Amino acid sequence: KAVVSTQSTGNIDVTNFNKLGYVKAYIQWKFVDRIEEQIKAFKNGFAYVIPLSKLAVFDENELEYLMCGIAQIDVEDWCKYTEFKGGYSSTHHVVVWFWKAVRSFDNEFRARLLQFVTGTSRVPMNGFRELQGSNGPQKFCIEKWGGPNDLPRAHTCFNRIDLPPYNDYHTLKDKLKTAVECTGGFEID
Repeated sequence: KAVVSTQSTGNIDVTNFNKLGYVKAYIQWKFVDRIEEQIKAFKNGFAYVIPLSKLAVFDENELEYLMCGIAQIDVEDWCKYTEFKGGYSSTHHVVVWFWKAVRSFDNEFRARLLQFVTGTSRVPMNGFRELQGSNGPQKFCIEKWGGPNDLPRAHTCFNRIDLPPYNDYHTLKDKLKTAVECTGGFEID
């Protein structure tokens, strides 16, 4: 049983009825309210160097690429530090097709795929072995999920891609490209 203490109402029991509201409020506090003053200071300092009006034409992904560039992504290192779930293994034909598709992509699209799955287009300084998740070190993960008509989906907090069991390489590559190109951002179910 969880109990939440608030300034306005005191202690409130978290129940199945109000747990979604609690999660939303906690995320708001953790990622917005708690660091609001630091974000304002950073934004003001950043705007002093680069006027924010000049950045309005970029989305967050383009801005990251603009500021950080795109480092060469070592696919062999990526493969080496990947784990598998749901019946997949490094030798499963769908996983082999996945890596074949990744190798066929140019470095910019690899970075976009990495961002789709992990939330960042950057590889840690010492490679994929130091990839971080929401709770510390977290390897890249490919998990079997869904059916051949589904698009892959990502869980950025866990560096995990849910990859359906496609029937052929070209379908996998097309669906992977569509998922990365048409990503919709963050959402709470």
